[in-house]
Amino acid sequence: MPRYMQVTRKVKSDGSSFTEADIAAQEVLLQALQTVRSGAFMGEEMSLEEQEVQWQKGMTGNVEGLWSVDPIDGTSNFLNGLPYFAISVAWMVQGKSVLGVVYNPVSDEMFYAEKGRGAFLNEKPLPIKQHITVLSGAIANVDLKRLHKKLAAEVAANPPYASQRNYGACALEWCYTAAGYFDIYLHGGQKPWDYAAGSLILEEAGGHMSGFEYDDYWTGSPWRRSVIAALNADLFMQWREWVREHK
Repeated sequence: MPRYMQVTRKVKSDGSSFTEADIAAQEVLLQALQTVRSGAFMGEEMSLEEQEVQWQKGMTGNVEGLWSVDPIDGTSNFLNGLPYFAISVAWMVQGKSVLGVVYNPVSDEMFYAEKGRGAFLNEKPLPIKQHITVLSGAIANVDLKRLHKKLAAEVAANPPYASQRNYGACALEWCYTAAGYFDIYLHGGQKPWDYAAGSLILEEAGGHMSGFEYDDYWTGSPWRRSVIAALNADLFMQWREWVREHK
């Protein structure tokens, strides 16, 4: 937090932003998490080659599992003074999350879940608020930037929901859906550190999720995983049907 709004933007080869704060936080987490449980470690600020090596290590069974870490999810927000960013940490076994923690240091919101044990926000069980069941009244979190052009155009011109938000931090988007702050969620493609913790938190809060092409969210490439999600089962079915009809 002493680096909040105090660092300069650097650009990776894929055009995304990073700062010295991202690198420093990742290094601290690398050291600290190995004292919690030893295993492979994959951080967003590693090179693509190293990420792939660590992912494969976590999948082979030669180690217990894999730490998937985003040291600052929402780096652009962190740079520009928007108080919507988080640290995201997940423990994954055979490519699926069994423990997830997402922390927003500005709001002091700690979201966390363990497989089969529910999801929580600062010791309060999730969801926090009741969620609606009708798509036309839903508050949506939609990342238009990563949708295919046809679907993005349909969402922009003829949205089936009541209102839309997007704040630019995937891990928190998952968690805010799990809490009931958003009713539905849509994203065109995420990397493991984007979804590893948040997807488990939503699932353990009783939420539902799939990809654009697959009903089983965990099917397909882990390196670009699309998201259709909602807390309520009926609302999820309505949302998934609409998305698939218009993509």
